[in-house]
Amino acid sequence: MKPRHWKLAAAAGLLLTLGVVAALVLRAFNSNLVFFYTPSQVSAGEAPNGRVFRVGGLVEPGSLQRDGVKVSFRVTDTARTMTVAYEGILPDLFKEGKGVVAQGRLVDGRFVAQEVLAKHDENYMPPEAAAAMKAASAARGGRT
Repeated sequence: MKPRHWKLAAAAGLLLTLGVVAALVLRAFNSNLVFFYTPSQVSAGEAPNGRVFRVGGLVEPGSLQRDGVKVSFRVTDTARTMTVAYEGILPDLFKEGKGVVAQGRLVDGRFVAQEVLAKHDENYMPPEAAAAMKAASAARGGRT
């Protein structure tokens, strides 16, 4: 093999290897990506069906129901409300009327959470949740 052919073959092999590595990295990144949705977006069908995503808003007062470690509650963005089912121990800061983000998936039309996160102080809410709640409130004419 001539040196010129050897260099072309090495360059082609290197490009092929880089392409395969890039494809694998992008595939892993895409499978670990978790998007945030509001109850309004979920009810509008914007959330992925069968994939893990996050839903957030406020825990609706009076909606918390416990049965041992099985818990269900409703999350609202002031425009729409959805029920979240969770099996496990809730965070200490979880309270009705406070902000929450639940990660899970839709199963037979209901949201089954794998993880529930409560906000950590009075002034904090995830930026996506705050913006979505503000937009939902504006769409309803500013009523809360």
